[in-house]
Amino acid sequence: MDKVVWRAKVRDGMKEEYIRRHNEIWPEMVAALKEAGICNYTIWMDGNELFGYYECEKGADFALRFQSESPIVQKWEKSMEPIMQKYESVPSKVFDLK
Repeated sequence: MDKVVWRAKVRDGMKEEYIRRHNEIWPEMVAALKEAGICNYTIWMDGNELFGYYECEKGADFALRFQSESPIVQKWEKSMEPIMQKYESVPSKVFDLK
């Protein structure tokens, strides 16, 4: 199963809002992620730093393409712009225990 990771940071003073929005994530956003084949999705926070990880039942290429074309995912990401800033670089895997 393909795995995807991403990094971002929460903007100053927005930690509580970031957590609140994820505690109240839109049901249609959850449905879109599942339709993209995304499962086992977790996000960690360390200070203002975020690290997200998810697995892709339909492959990473499909999941990433689906998200980029989904109006609900685009709406969610737009709503999160004042709250967080994604990093352009993608972490590279150096170890995978199977």
